[in-house]
Amino acid sequence: MDFVAAFSFLFFGFTIVFSLFSFLIYVLRLKPWCNCDVCKTYLSSSWTKDFDNLCDWHTHLLRKSKTGTIHVHVLGNIITANPENVEHMLKTKFENYPKGKPFSALLGDFLGRGIFNVDGDSWKFQRKMASLELGSVSIRMHAFDLIMSEIRSRLLPLLSSVADKQEVLDLQDVFRRFSFDNICKFSFGLDPGCLKLSLPACKIAAAFDTASKLSAERALAPSPIVWKIKRLLSIGSEKELKQAIKKVNELAEGMINQRRKAGFSKNNDLLSRFMTYITDEKYLRDIVISFLLAGRDTVASGLTSFFWLLSQRPEVESAIRAETEKVMGSNQDLPSFQEMREMHCLNAAVHESLRLYPPVQFDSKFSQDDDILPDGTFVPKGTRATYHQYAMGRMEQIWGPDCLEFKPERWLKNGVFVPANPFKYTVFHAGVRICLGKEMALVEMKAVALAIIRGFNTRVVDPNQVPRFSPGLTATVRGGLPVVIQEREA
Repeated sequence: MDFVAAFSFLFFGFTIVFSLFSFLIYVLRLKPWCNCDVCKTYLSSSWTKDFDNLCDWHTHLLRKSKTGTIHVHVLGNIITANPENVEHMLKTKFENYPKGKPFSALLGDFLGRGIFNVDGDSWKFQRKMASLELGSVSIRMHAFDLIMSEIRSRLLPLLSSVADKQEVLDLQDVFRRFSFDNICKFSFGLDPGCLKLSLPACKIAAAFDTASKLSAERALAPSPIVWKIKRLLSIGSEKELKQAIKKVNELAEGMINQRRKAGFSKNNDLLSRFMTYITDEKYLRDIVISFLLAGRDTVASGLTSFFWLLSQRPEVESAIRAETEKVMGSNQDLPSFQEMREMHCLNAAVHESLRLYPPVQFDSKFSQDDDILPDGTFVPKGTRATYHQYAMGRMEQIWGPDCLEFKPERWLKNGVFVPANPFKYTVFHAGVRICLGKEMALVEMKAVALAIIRGFNTRVVDPNQVPRFSPGLTATVRGGLPVVIQEREA
Protein backbone atom coordinates (compact mmCIF):
# COMPACT_ATOMS: atom_id res chain seq x y z
CA MET A 1 0.00 0.00 0.00
CA ASP A 2 2.88 2.36 0.87
CA PHE A 3 4.40 1.71 -2.56
CA VAL A 4 1.06 2.49 -4.26
CA ALA A 5 0.64 5.67 -2.22
CA ALA A 6 4.19 6.80 -3.01
CA PHE A 7 3.74 6.04 -6.71
CA SER A 8 0.43 7.95 -6.78
CA PHE A 9 2.05 10.93 -5.04
CA LEU A 10 4.97 10.95 -7.48
CA PHE A 11 2.66 10.52 -10.49
CA PHE A 12 0.35 13.38 -9.56
CA GLY A 13 3.28 15.52 -8.48
CA PHE A 14 4.94 15.01 -11.85
CA THR A 15 1.64 15.68 -13.62
CA ILE A 16 1.15 18.98 -11.81
CA VAL A 17 4.74 20.16 -12.38
CA PHE A 18 4.62 19.16 -16.04
CA SER A 19 1.26 20.87 -16.46
CA LEU A 20 2.52 24.09 -14.87
CA PHE A 21 5.58 24.01 -17.11
CA SER A 22 3.43 23.41 -20.21
CA PHE A 23 1.07 26.16 -19.18
CA LEU A 24 4.02 28.56 -18.75
CA ILE A 25 5.27 27.73 -22.26
CA TYR A 26 1.75 28.21 -23.63
CA VAL A 27 1.35 31.56 -21.86
CA LEU A 28 4.72 32.80 -23.08
CA ARG A 29 3.85 31.82 -26.64
CA LEU A 30 0.57 33.76 -26.48
CA LYS A 31 2.30 37.03 -25.47
CA PRO A 32 0.00 37.81 -22.50
CA TRP A 33 1.81 41.10 -22.04
CA CYS A 34 0.42 42.44 -25.33
CA ASN A 35 -0.81 45.94 -24.59
CA CYS A 36 -2.81 46.61 -27.77
CA ASP A 37 -6.42 47.76 -27.36
CA VAL A 38 -7.88 44.57 -28.83
CA CYS A 39 -5.99 42.27 -26.46
CA LYS A 40 -6.65 44.43 -23.40
CA THR A 41 -10.35 44.54 -24.23
CA TYR A 42 -10.47 40.77 -24.69
CA LEU A 43 -8.54 39.92 -21.52
CA SER A 44 -10.57 42.30 -19.36
CA SER A 45 -13.89 41.26 -21.01
CA SER A 46 -14.69 44.97 -21.25
CA TRP A 47 -16.23 44.32 -24.68
CA THR A 48 -19.30 43.04 -22.80
CA LYS A 49 -20.18 46.63 -21.84
CA ASP A 50 -21.14 47.43 -25.43
CA PHE A 51 -21.86 44.06 -27.06
CA ASP A 52 -24.17 41.18 -26.15
CA ASN A 53 -22.18 38.62 -28.15
CA LEU A 54 -18.48 38.07 -28.76
CA CYS A 55 -19.20 37.75 -32.49
CA ASP A 56 -20.72 41.26 -32.47
CA TRP A 57 -17.52 42.67 -30.98
CA HIS A 58 -15.48 40.82 -33.61
CA THR A 59 -17.77 42.29 -36.29
CA HIS A 60 -17.23 45.79 -34.90
CA LEU A 61 -13.45 45.37 -35.10
CA LEU A 62 -13.51 43.83 -38.58
CA ARG A 63 -15.74 46.62 -39.91
CA LYS A 64 -13.23 49.19 -38.64
CA SER A 65 -10.24 47.36 -40.15
CA LYS A 66 -9.12 48.63 -43.56
CA THR A 67 -8.27 45.10 -44.67
CA GLY A 68 -11.20 43.34 -42.97
CA THR A 69 -8.67 41.39 -40.88
CA ILE A 70 -7.66 41.63 -37.21
CA HIS A 71 -5.13 39.87 -34.95
CA VAL A 72 -5.95 38.85 -31.39
CA HIS A 73 -2.36 38.37 -30.27
CA VAL A 74 -3.08 36.81 -26.87
CA LEU A 75 -4.96 33.99 -28.61
CA GLY A 76 -2.57 33.65 -31.52
CA ASN A 77 -5.61 34.12 -33.76
CA ILE A 78 -5.86 36.01 -37.05
CA ILE A 79 -9.54 36.69 -37.86
CA THR A 80 -10.72 37.80 -41.30
CA ALA A 81 -13.94 38.81 -43.04
CA ASN A 82 -12.20 39.49 -46.36
CA PRO A 83 -13.59 37.29 -49.20
CA GLU A 84 -10.21 37.25 -50.97
CA ASN A 85 -8.55 35.89 -47.84
CA VAL A 86 -11.31 33.30 -47.46
CA GLU A 87 -10.81 32.07 -51.04
CA HIS A 88 -7.08 31.93 -50.41
CA MET A 89 -7.53 29.78 -47.27
CA LEU A 90 -10.30 27.52 -48.53
CA LYS A 91 -9.27 27.06 -52.16
CA THR A 92 -5.99 28.56 -53.39
CA LYS A 93 -3.87 27.44 -50.41
CA PHE A 94 -6.26 24.80 -49.07
CA GLU A 95 -3.46 22.34 -48.22
CA ASN A 96 -1.79 24.95 -45.98
CA TYR A 97 -4.92 25.47 -43.85
CA PRO A 98 -6.09 22.14 -42.40
CA LYS A 99 -8.30 21.83 -39.33
CA GLY A 100 -5.13 21.14 -37.40
CA LYS A 101 -4.31 19.15 -34.28
CA PRO A 102 -5.44 21.83 -31.76
CA PHE A 103 -8.96 21.76 -33.20
CA SER A 104 -9.04 17.98 -33.49
CA ALA A 105 -8.00 17.66 -29.85
CA LEU A 106 -10.92 19.82 -28.66
CA LEU A 107 -13.54 17.67 -30.36
CA GLY A 108 -11.66 14.38 -30.52
CA ASP A 109 -13.48 12.67 -27.64
CA PHE A 110 -16.87 13.58 -29.11
CA LEU A 111 -16.36 13.40 -32.89
CA GLY A 112 -13.37 11.06 -33.02
CA ARG A 113 -12.25 10.56 -36.61
CA GLY A 114 -15.45 11.96 -38.10
CA ILE A 115 -15.35 14.09 -41.25
CA PHE A 116 -15.48 17.44 -39.42
CA ASN A 117 -12.53 16.59 -37.20
CA VAL A 118 -9.92 15.15 -39.57
CA ASP A 119 -7.64 16.13 -42.42
CA GLY A 120 -5.69 14.26 -45.09
CA ASP A 121 -6.59 10.80 -46.36
CA SER A 122 -9.25 10.12 -43.72
CA TRP A 123 -11.09 13.31 -44.69
CA LYS A 124 -10.75 12.57 -48.42
CA PHE A 125 -12.15 9.06 -47.98
CA GLN A 126 -15.17 10.22 -45.97
CA ARG A 127 -15.74 13.16 -48.29
CA LYS A 128 -15.78 10.92 -51.36
CA MET A 129 -18.07 8.38 -49.70
CA ALA A 130 -20.47 11.03 -48.38
CA SER A 131 -20.54 12.78 -51.76
CA LEU A 132 -21.61 9.55 -53.47
CA GLU A 133 -24.37 8.87 -50.95
CA LEU A 134 -25.75 12.39 -50.40
CA GLY A 135 -25.61 13.16 -54.09
CA SER A 136 -27.84 10.28 -55.15
CA VAL A 137 -31.44 10.99 -56.14
CA SER A 138 -32.74 8.09 -54.04
CA ILE A 139 -31.15 9.31 -50.80
CA ARG A 140 -32.36 12.87 -51.37
CA MET A 141 -35.92 11.73 -51.97
CA HIS A 142 -35.69 9.50 -48.90
CA ALA A 143 -34.60 12.54 -46.85
CA PHE A 144 -37.45 14.62 -48.30
CA ASP A 145 -40.00 11.94 -47.42
CA LEU A 146 -38.71 11.79 -43.84
CA ILE A 147 -39.00 15.57 -43.48
CA MET A 148 -42.55 15.65 -44.80
CA SER A 149 -43.57 12.75 -42.59
CA GLU A 150 -42.27 14.50 -39.47
CA ILE A 151 -44.06 17.72 -40.45
CA ARG A 152 -47.34 15.97 -41.16
CA SER A 153 -47.41 13.56 -38.21
CA ARG A 154 -45.79 15.65 -35.46
CA LEU A 155 -45.02 19.31 -36.17
CA LEU A 156 -48.45 20.37 -37.44
CA PRO A 157 -50.42 18.44 -34.76
CA LEU A 158 -48.22 19.97 -32.04
CA LEU A 159 -48.73 23.53 -33.30
CA SER A 160 -52.48 22.93 -33.68
CA SER A 161 -52.66 21.66 -30.09
CA VAL A 162 -51.39 24.96 -28.67
CA ALA A 163 -52.94 27.30 -31.25
CA ASP A 164 -55.39 29.94 -30.01
CA LYS A 165 -54.77 29.00 -26.37
CA GLN A 166 -52.33 31.85 -25.68
CA GLU A 167 -49.84 29.22 -24.55
CA VAL A 168 -46.20 30.24 -24.88
CA LEU A 169 -44.16 27.79 -26.93
CA ASP A 170 -40.37 27.82 -27.28
CA LEU A 171 -39.99 27.57 -31.04
CA GLN A 172 -36.25 26.92 -30.80
CA ASP A 173 -36.95 23.85 -28.64
CA VAL A 174 -39.53 22.66 -31.18
CA PHE A 175 -37.04 23.02 -34.04
CA ARG A 176 -34.33 21.20 -32.11
CA ARG A 177 -36.71 18.32 -31.40
CA PHE A 178 -37.88 18.24 -35.01
CA SER A 179 -34.38 18.20 -36.48
CA PHE A 180 -33.13 15.62 -33.96
CA ASP A 181 -35.98 13.23 -34.80
CA ASN A 182 -35.36 13.77 -38.48
CA ILE A 183 -31.58 13.40 -38.51
CA CYS A 184 -31.74 10.28 -36.30
CA LYS A 185 -34.16 8.65 -38.76
CA PHE A 186 -31.91 9.67 -41.65
CA SER A 187 -28.62 8.68 -39.98
CA PHE A 188 -29.59 5.59 -37.98
CA GLY A 189 -33.08 4.62 -39.06
CA LEU A 190 -33.99 5.41 -35.42
CA ASP A 191 -36.98 7.47 -34.27
CA PRO A 192 -36.27 9.02 -30.83
CA GLY A 193 -39.76 10.59 -30.73
CA CYS A 194 -38.63 13.94 -29.30
CA LEU A 195 -41.45 15.85 -31.04
CA LYS A 196 -44.31 13.73 -29.81
CA LEU A 197 -47.31 15.74 -28.63
CA SER A 198 -46.30 15.48 -24.96
CA LEU A 199 -42.83 16.89 -25.74
CA PRO A 200 -41.17 14.14 -23.71
CA ALA A 201 -37.76 14.44 -22.11
CA CYS A 202 -35.35 12.97 -24.63
CA LYS A 203 -32.31 11.62 -22.79
CA ILE A 204 -30.24 10.90 -25.88
CA ALA A 205 -30.87 14.40 -27.29
CA ALA A 206 -29.91 15.90 -23.90
CA ALA A 207 -26.71 13.83 -23.83
CA PHE A 208 -25.91 14.91 -27.39
CA ASP A 209 -26.47 18.58 -26.47
CA THR A 210 -24.27 18.28 -23.39
CA ALA A 211 -21.47 16.61 -25.33
CA SER A 212 -21.62 19.29 -28.03
CA LYS A 213 -21.74 22.19 -25.56
CA LEU A 214 -18.95 20.99 -23.27
CA SER A 215 -16.68 20.03 -26.16
CA ALA A 216 -17.03 23.57 -27.53
CA GLU A 217 -16.42 25.13 -24.09
CA ARG A 218 -12.99 23.52 -23.99
CA ALA A 219 -11.93 26.29 -26.38
CA LEU A 220 -12.79 28.90 -23.72
CA ALA A 221 -10.23 27.54 -21.24
CA PRO A 222 -7.18 29.81 -20.75
CA SER A 223 -5.01 26.87 -21.85
CA PRO A 224 -5.64 23.34 -23.24
CA ILE A 225 -3.74 22.12 -20.19
CA VAL A 226 -6.70 23.11 -17.99
CA TRP A 227 -9.27 20.84 -19.63
CA LYS A 228 -6.72 18.10 -20.21
CA ILE A 229 -5.94 17.92 -16.49
CA LYS A 230 -9.65 17.91 -15.67
CA ARG A 231 -10.10 15.08 -18.16
CA LEU A 232 -7.19 13.14 -16.66
CA LEU A 233 -8.67 13.48 -13.17
CA SER A 234 -12.26 13.06 -14.44
CA ILE A 235 -13.58 16.10 -12.58
CA GLY A 236 -16.00 18.96 -13.25
CA SER A 237 -17.14 19.57 -16.81
CA GLU A 238 -14.84 16.84 -18.15
CA LYS A 239 -16.53 14.22 -15.97
CA GLU A 240 -19.92 15.42 -17.24
CA LEU A 241 -18.66 15.36 -20.84
CA LYS A 242 -17.37 11.81 -20.42
CA GLN A 243 -20.77 10.66 -19.14
CA ALA A 244 -22.62 12.38 -22.00
CA ILE A 245 -20.32 10.87 -24.64
CA LYS A 246 -20.81 7.45 -23.08
CA LYS A 247 -24.58 7.74 -23.61
CA VAL A 248 -24.10 8.89 -27.22
CA ASN A 249 -21.71 5.99 -27.82
CA GLU A 250 -24.20 3.51 -26.38
CA LEU A 251 -26.82 4.70 -28.87
CA ALA A 252 -24.42 4.47 -31.81
CA GLU A 253 -22.99 1.10 -30.81
CA GLY A 254 -26.47 -0.32 -30.18
CA MET A 255 -27.67 0.76 -33.61
CA ILE A 256 -24.56 -0.63 -35.34
CA ASN A 257 -24.98 -4.00 -33.62
CA GLN A 258 -28.69 -4.05 -34.44
CA ARG A 259 -27.99 -3.30 -38.10
CA ARG A 260 -25.36 -6.03 -38.36
CA LYS A 261 -27.73 -8.64 -36.93
CA ALA A 262 -30.76 -7.60 -38.99
CA GLY A 263 -28.90 -6.89 -42.22
CA PHE A 264 -28.40 -3.50 -43.79
CA SER A 265 -28.22 -3.93 -47.56
CA LYS A 266 -31.84 -2.83 -48.18
CA ASN A 267 -32.00 0.12 -45.75
CA ASN A 268 -31.68 3.76 -46.82
CA ASP A 269 -30.30 5.34 -43.64
CA LEU A 270 -26.70 6.60 -43.71
CA LEU A 271 -25.48 4.03 -41.21
CA SER A 272 -26.65 1.14 -43.39
CA ARG A 273 -25.09 2.65 -46.49
CA PHE A 274 -21.74 3.32 -44.79
CA MET A 275 -21.66 -0.21 -43.38
CA THR A 276 -21.35 -1.44 -46.94
CA TYR A 277 -17.86 0.11 -47.08
CA ILE A 278 -16.65 0.12 -43.47
CA THR A 279 -16.24 -2.68 -40.94
CA ASP A 280 -14.48 -0.70 -38.17
CA GLU A 281 -17.34 0.00 -35.74
CA LYS A 282 -15.57 2.86 -33.94
CA TYR A 283 -14.94 4.56 -37.27
CA LEU A 284 -18.59 4.05 -38.23
CA ARG A 285 -19.67 5.63 -34.96
CA ASP A 286 -17.43 8.67 -35.54
CA ILE A 287 -18.70 9.22 -39.07
CA VAL A 288 -22.40 8.97 -38.25
CA ILE A 289 -22.13 11.11 -35.08
CA SER A 290 -20.57 13.88 -37.19
CA PHE A 291 -23.51 13.83 -39.58
CA LEU A 292 -25.86 13.79 -36.62
CA LEU A 293 -24.21 16.97 -35.32
CA ALA A 294 -24.34 18.70 -38.70
CA GLY A 295 -27.96 17.83 -39.43
CA ARG A 296 -29.41 18.61 -36.03
CA ASP A 297 -28.06 21.86 -34.61
CA THR A 298 -27.51 23.79 -37.83
CA VAL A 299 -31.05 23.40 -39.16
CA ALA A 300 -32.63 24.23 -35.78
CA SER A 301 -30.41 27.29 -35.43
CA GLY A 302 -31.24 28.52 -38.93
CA LEU A 303 -35.00 28.11 -38.42
CA THR A 304 -34.92 29.93 -35.07
CA SER A 305 -33.22 32.97 -36.60
CA PHE A 306 -35.52 32.85 -39.64
CA PHE A 307 -38.70 33.16 -37.57
CA TRP A 308 -37.24 35.86 -35.33
CA LEU A 309 -36.34 37.94 -38.41
CA LEU A 310 -39.71 37.22 -40.01
CA SER A 311 -41.40 38.70 -36.94
CA GLN A 312 -39.54 41.96 -37.66
CA ARG A 313 -40.84 42.16 -41.24
CA PRO A 314 -44.40 40.80 -41.58
CA GLU A 315 -44.54 41.99 -45.20
CA VAL A 316 -41.97 39.30 -46.07
CA GLU A 317 -44.26 36.67 -44.55
CA SER A 318 -47.15 38.04 -46.64
CA ALA A 319 -45.01 37.87 -49.79
CA ILE A 320 -44.14 34.21 -49.10
CA ARG A 321 -47.83 33.37 -48.62
CA ALA A 322 -48.74 35.10 -51.86
CA GLU A 323 -46.02 33.20 -53.70
CA THR A 324 -47.23 29.92 -52.20
CA GLU A 325 -50.78 30.52 -53.42
CA LYS A 326 -49.46 31.35 -56.86
CA VAL A 327 -47.38 28.15 -57.09
CA MET A 328 -49.72 25.74 -55.30
CA GLY A 329 -53.14 27.24 -55.97
CA SER A 330 -55.89 25.87 -53.72
CA ASN A 331 -53.88 22.77 -52.80
CA GLN A 332 -53.93 22.52 -49.01
CA ASP A 333 -51.42 19.66 -48.81
CA LEU A 334 -47.70 20.06 -48.21
CA PRO A 335 -45.70 21.23 -51.24
CA SER A 336 -43.85 18.84 -53.51
CA PHE A 337 -40.10 19.03 -54.03
CA GLN A 338 -40.62 20.63 -57.45
CA GLU A 339 -43.10 23.23 -56.11
CA MET A 340 -40.58 24.37 -53.49
CA ARG A 341 -37.98 24.88 -56.20
CA GLU A 342 -40.32 27.40 -57.81
CA MET A 343 -40.64 29.51 -54.62
CA HIS A 344 -37.94 32.13 -55.18
CA CYS A 345 -39.16 34.52 -52.49
CA LEU A 346 -39.03 31.79 -49.84
CA ASN A 347 -35.57 30.75 -50.99
CA ALA A 348 -34.37 34.36 -50.84
CA ALA A 349 -35.77 34.86 -47.32
CA VAL A 350 -34.05 31.70 -46.03
CA HIS A 351 -30.70 32.67 -47.58
CA GLU A 352 -31.02 36.20 -46.21
CA SER A 353 -31.70 35.02 -42.68
CA LEU A 354 -28.68 32.69 -42.87
CA ARG A 355 -26.56 35.60 -44.09
CA LEU A 356 -27.31 37.56 -40.92
CA TYR A 357 -27.39 34.61 -38.52
CA PRO A 358 -25.27 31.71 -39.82
CA PRO A 359 -25.59 28.60 -37.63
CA VAL A 360 -21.77 28.30 -37.57
CA GLN A 361 -20.53 31.79 -36.76
CA PHE A 362 -16.83 31.32 -37.48
CA ASP A 363 -14.45 28.56 -38.55
CA SER A 364 -10.77 28.15 -37.76
CA LYS A 365 -7.82 26.53 -39.49
CA PHE A 366 -4.15 26.29 -38.50
CA SER A 367 -1.42 27.38 -40.90
CA GLN A 368 1.06 24.58 -41.64
CA ASP A 369 3.69 26.97 -43.02
CA ASP A 370 4.36 30.70 -43.07
CA ASP A 371 1.99 32.40 -45.48
CA ILE A 372 0.80 35.82 -46.63
CA LEU A 373 -2.90 36.48 -47.18
CA PRO A 374 -4.04 38.51 -50.23
CA ASP A 375 -4.58 41.58 -48.02
CA GLY A 376 -0.91 41.47 -46.97
CA THR A 377 -1.40 39.88 -43.54
CA PHE A 378 1.51 37.64 -42.55
CA VAL A 379 0.42 34.28 -41.09
CA PRO A 380 3.24 32.54 -39.19
CA LYS A 381 3.44 28.74 -39.15
CA GLY A 382 1.14 27.24 -36.51
CA THR A 383 -1.07 30.31 -36.28
CA ARG A 384 -4.82 29.93 -35.95
CA ALA A 385 -6.53 31.57 -38.95
CA THR A 386 -10.27 32.19 -38.64
CA TYR A 387 -12.78 33.30 -41.23
CA HIS A 388 -15.82 34.89 -39.62
CA GLN A 389 -19.12 33.98 -41.31
CA TYR A 390 -21.19 36.08 -38.90
CA ALA A 391 -19.12 39.22 -39.49
CA MET A 392 -19.00 38.69 -43.26
CA GLY A 393 -22.79 38.99 -43.41
CA ARG A 394 -22.47 42.42 -41.81
CA MET A 395 -19.70 43.97 -43.90
CA GLU A 396 -20.61 47.03 -45.98
CA GLN A 397 -17.75 46.23 -48.37
CA ILE A 398 -19.50 42.96 -49.24
CA TRP A 399 -23.25 43.65 -48.98
CA GLY A 400 -23.56 47.42 -49.18
CA PRO A 401 -24.73 50.10 -46.69
CA ASP A 402 -27.96 48.17 -45.94
CA CYS A 403 -26.02 45.08 -44.84
CA LEU A 404 -27.60 45.03 -41.36
CA GLU A 405 -31.14 44.93 -42.77
CA PHE A 406 -33.15 41.78 -43.42
CA LYS A 407 -33.89 42.25 -47.13
CA PRO A 408 -34.66 39.02 -49.03
CA GLU A 409 -35.13 41.08 -52.18
CA ARG A 410 -31.36 41.51 -52.46
CA TRP A 411 -31.27 37.88 -53.67
CA LEU A 412 -33.87 38.37 -56.43
CA LYS A 413 -33.35 39.55 -59.99
CA ASN A 414 -36.58 39.96 -61.95
CA GLY A 415 -38.25 37.76 -59.34
CA VAL A 416 -35.75 34.93 -59.74
CA PHE A 417 -33.36 33.84 -56.98
CA VAL A 418 -29.68 34.44 -57.81
CA PRO A 419 -27.04 32.79 -55.57
CA ALA A 420 -24.04 34.72 -54.23
CA ASN A 421 -20.33 34.03 -54.57
CA PRO A 422 -19.62 31.30 -51.97
CA PHE A 423 -16.46 33.09 -50.81
CA LYS A 424 -18.48 36.10 -49.70
CA TYR A 425 -21.48 34.02 -48.55
CA THR A 426 -19.67 31.42 -46.44
CA VAL A 427 -22.68 30.05 -44.54
CA PHE A 428 -22.09 26.60 -46.05
CA HIS A 429 -18.33 27.09 -46.10
CA ALA A 430 -16.70 27.21 -49.53
CA GLY A 431 -14.01 25.72 -51.69
CA VAL A 432 -12.86 22.14 -51.23
CA ARG A 433 -14.74 21.59 -47.93
CA ILE A 434 -18.05 23.16 -48.99
CA CYS A 435 -20.98 21.56 -47.15
CA LEU A 436 -22.22 18.38 -48.84
CA GLY A 437 -25.53 18.59 -47.00
CA LYS A 438 -26.29 22.13 -48.16
CA GLU A 439 -29.24 21.31 -50.41
CA MET A 440 -30.78 18.89 -47.92
CA ALA A 441 -30.50 21.46 -45.12
CA LEU A 442 -32.13 24.15 -47.28
CA VAL A 443 -34.96 21.81 -48.25
CA GLU A 444 -35.62 20.98 -44.59
CA MET A 445 -35.61 24.65 -43.56
CA LYS A 446 -37.91 25.69 -46.40
CA ALA A 447 -40.34 22.81 -45.85
CA VAL A 448 -40.70 23.57 -42.12
CA ALA A 449 -40.93 27.32 -42.67
CA LEU A 450 -43.59 26.92 -45.36
CA ALA A 451 -45.69 24.52 -43.28
CA ILE A 452 -45.79 27.00 -40.38
CA ILE A 453 -46.30 30.13 -42.48
CA ARG A 454 -49.17 28.60 -44.43
CA GLY A 455 -51.03 27.22 -41.43
CA PHE A 456 -50.30 29.59 -38.57
CA ASN A 457 -49.63 33.12 -37.43
CA THR A 458 -46.57 33.16 -35.19
CA ARG A 459 -46.18 36.04 -32.72
CA VAL A 460 -42.88 36.47 -30.87
CA VAL A 461 -43.65 37.20 -27.21
CA ASP A 462 -40.96 39.88 -26.94
CA PRO A 463 -40.62 41.57 -30.35
CA ASN A 464 -37.69 43.63 -29.03
CA GLN A 465 -35.76 40.49 -28.08
CA VAL A 466 -32.29 40.52 -29.65
CA PRO A 467 -30.61 37.10 -30.03
CA ARG A 468 -27.92 36.39 -27.45
CA PHE A 469 -25.95 33.24 -28.08
CA SER A 470 -24.74 30.52 -25.74
CA PRO A 471 -21.23 29.06 -26.20
CA GLY A 472 -21.39 26.03 -28.49
CA LEU A 473 -20.46 24.54 -31.82
CA THR A 474 -23.50 26.22 -33.39
CA ALA A 475 -25.46 29.38 -32.66
CA THR A 476 -28.03 28.64 -29.95
CA VAL A 477 -30.16 31.51 -28.63
CA ARG A 478 -30.15 31.88 -24.85
CA GLY A 479 -33.67 31.58 -23.52
CA GLY A 480 -34.96 30.17 -26.81
CA LEU A 481 -37.62 31.86 -28.96
CA PRO A 482 -40.89 32.15 -26.97
CA VAL A 483 -43.89 32.56 -29.30
CA VAL A 484 -47.69 32.39 -29.30
CA ILE A 485 -49.29 30.39 -32.12
CA GLN A 486 -52.59 31.22 -33.84
CA GLU A 487 -54.29 29.03 -36.46
CA ARG A 488 -54.92 30.76 -39.79
CA GLU A 489 -58.35 30.58 -41.34
CA ALA A 490 -58.48 28.31 -44.39
